[in-house]
Amino acid sequence: MARYDKGHRDTTRRQILDVASAQFRESGIAAVGLAGIMSAAGLTNGAFYTHFESKEDLVRAVLLDALERREQRHKDNLKNGVALETTIRDYLSPRHRDHAATGCPTAALASEIARHPKSTREAFTGKMSDILALMAAQMPNGSAAERRRRALSAYATMVGALQLSRAVSDRQLSEEILENAVEAALTLAKGA
Repeated sequence: MARYDKGHRDTTRRQILDVASAQFRESGIAAVGLAGIMSAAGLTNGAFYTHFESKEDLVRAVLLDALERREQRHKDNLKNGVALETTIRDYLSPRHRDHAATGCPTAALASEIARHPKSTREAFTGKMSDILALMAAQMPNGSAAERRRRALSAYATMVGALQLSRAVSDRQLSEEILENAVEAALTLAKGA
């Protein structure tokens, strides 16, 4: 039996998560099979079950990982005084639109997550709530409840606009969706 270096298991798990995350966001969860993920990760199918119980277990792990990374960016922005406007403009940029595989898992996967088991939806809900709280903390004026309401509205606007901008075939319309959503999200964030 071959022995692996210390940390090999963690490195392999990270590799599977990264490949699955990109493939899920690019093609959708339902369209991606375990064999394709493992092949792209340079691993055998049998190695999958050393790290995950099922595809659903992998989906949950990918969501938590991707949303924790997004949450960390929000924390870093808050700590470093990065304006919420910068976050909104970056989120609703053509670059983000054009790179779904490395972009927001919410915009890429929300419609599919709605059809997954409660445990997966609960994992998604918890992380999304954390991100909303961080957005609300960046908003000026108003009570905590008012800032949360505005964060919910702004986030929903951002996610929906990103999804629409990716779905339309007309590049000019796509740009228009993004530009108008930036203004709408900023208005919501400012409470004006």
